Amino acid sequence: MEQSAQQSQQLDHLASAPDPGGPSPFAAFGMPGLGGPPPAAPPPEPRPILELDGEDREDELDALSDWVDDFLLPVYGAEVTTAAPWCLQWQEHDDVVAWLHALWLAYQQHKDPEAGMSGLLVWHRDFLTHAIAAIRAPGGPLSACMTSPERPAHRILPGPPPSARTEKAKATDSEPAGSGESYELTA
Repeated sequence: MEQSAQQSQQLDHLASAPDPGGPSPFAAFGMPGLGGPPPAAPPPEPRPILELDGEDREDELDALSDWVDDFLLPVYGAEVTTAAPWCLQWQEHDDVVAWLHALWLAYQQHKDPEAGMSGLLVWHRDFLTHAIAAIRAPGGPLSACMTSPERPAHRILPGPPPSARTEKAKATDSEPAGSGESYELTA
């Protein structure tokens, strides 16, 4: 009789709903429990700063500026010369912003413990050296800006003109229908 009562209790327990606050019966298999809290959503993927608009871009630029001003320049800024120009208004140079943002994202990834003990060495070798050389090259995006701390300057150099294909498409779009004239671009 006693054994029959124990079996009855076991059957009742097994037939009842699991305790929502209790441990997952599937935890040993790496599976979430039933009725428990949902697994945390993965963090959003970082987006290039030039793809951001409005307040999102401003917030990202503020955070980037803090990193550049408080960490990157004091440690890796070196001297401003004609061979290594800089611009106090670097935030207005979209290409420099894109380079520095990518460098900052790589820094965040490589300083993470999951990057391992050599993560920051990899960042220095693969990212920092190349990015700084490109940004501060004598003929680079800041070449028309400050080349001496005594002479602060800021000038955004014009980029290349639109391609012939783009110009031809614009001419075709602005051509009145049925005019019969064709425009040919020559170099």
